[in-house]
Amino acid sequence: MQGRFGSRDDQNKNPQRVVVSVGKPQGGSGDDREIIQDARDEAHRIVKAAEDEARKVREQSIDIEKRIVQKEEELDSKQTQTSKLQSQLESAIEAYKKQEEAPNQVRQDLIKKLEKVSSLTREEGKKLILENLESELKDEIAKRIRSAEEEIRQTAKDKGRDILVNSMIAGATDWVAEYTVSTIRLESEELKGRIIGKEGRNIRSFELATGVDVELDGDIPEEVRLSSFDPVRREIARVALEWLVKDARIQPTRIEQLVEEAKELVAKDMSEAGKKAAHELGLYNIPQEALDRLGRLKFRYSYGQNQLIASIETGKIAKKIAEEVGADPLLCAWGGLYHDIGKTEMEKEGTHVQLGIELAERWKFPVEVRDAIAQHHEDEPFSRIESIVVHLADAISGARPGARHEAVEDYIKRLTDIENVALSFEGVEKAFAIQAGREVRVIVEPKVIDDAGIVILARDIKEKLEKELTYPGQITVTVIREVRAIDIAK
Repeated sequence: MQGRFGSRDDQNKNPQRVVVSVGKPQGGSGDDREIIQDARDEAHRIVKAAEDEARKVREQSIDIEKRIVQKEEELDSKQTQTSKLQSQLESAIEAYKKQEEAPNQVRQDLIKKLEKVSSLTREEGKKLILENLESELKDEIAKRIRSAEEEIRQTAKDKGRDILVNSMIAGATDWVAEYTVSTIRLESEELKGRIIGKEGRNIRSFELATGVDVELDGDIPEEVRLSSFDPVRREIARVALEWLVKDARIQPTRIEQLVEEAKELVAKDMSEAGKKAAHELGLYNIPQEALDRLGRLKFRYSYGQNQLIASIETGKIAKKIAEEVGADPLLCAWGGLYHDIGKTEMEKEGTHVQLGIELAERWKFPVEVRDAIAQHHEDEPFSRIESIVVHLADAISGARPGARHEAVEDYIKRLTDIENVALSFEGVEKAFAIQAGREVRVIVEPKVIDDAGIVILARDIKEKLEKELTYPGQITVTVIREVRAIDIAK
């Protein structure tokens, strides 16, 4: 219904209510009419404002609806484009797969044609190509081997020289190695009769008490020689006999008394020697029994080399090398000092390595030290860097000039073995071990081995020497190939 103040719907849209107080009916005073007119104007203004606001809201709603419809249309368009792109991508992938299969098929067809034409299978052809390639690159391989070896040799030589010199300086000892013969000089040959005694009772008592053999019939009349496989027994006998000769009271009772005193003196000497050796290397937590046993090496020799001196030297060198390469210096020194401790076991069977391991286990040495003892001759694979260091230190100590004396038979056999290793290779005509086995010169047949082949041959001989032989120091392998052209002018 349309009234004077608008329709009912317009009034519902505008919740604002207009209350007009009407006084008297028309025809009243002029003030009443003005009030009514003002109220009508105000109501009209309010209604108009409400209608304007409603119109704006409707326009905004229409605008938002248009934008939503536009966004939906854009989204549909993009979705359509995405579908087309996906379809194109799938088509491209399929085309790529077909193109990828085509060269493989062509390659297979060509391989079959080549096999048919050459009458060779694929594997046979590959082997033939590799052989030809290897033959063509033989010179290049030899050059690269030579270049790499030269570079490694120079670098190792410089670094090795520094390490070895420093290690050998650190391993220098003040003692001089002696020979293994125990002899006593007598003031006169008459003393031999007193040593023998009536019906030989004195010499029998002495041999029984000491466990050594006394030789009086030597080349020198005023000399007595004592022989025994046990160096400690031999030392006890030497000390006791020197006391007896000075005492001049040579009889069985006196012999037994002095031998016991000599045993105490030698035992004390060995204990002091072991303690001094350990302290010289900075080792202070070793059981006393192990120190006493270490001192026994003072009276033992190998190749003319005193074993205690060699052990101290090995420990010093190992300690210095360990400092250079980052290993544990104290464990290396410990392993170097005790690496030959098994040589003190004179009564048991087995190698000195096996006996040394048993002793180390009995004394509860650290596992690193036990491994160094077990592996210093490569009887077992190296398990840690400390074992390698002790092995190297032992080799350096034994191979340095003047360290050892070797029997002639052993020397000849070692040189022969070196030459036989070189002669075992095809194409080798002659081999000569020179410089006390430090170098082997190999002469090859020029028709069998070319210039590139001598580099590979030298490497093969070196590897076989390292694998099959044991030797001090190192061996230089020199391969010589000579080609001569001879003609005679008449």
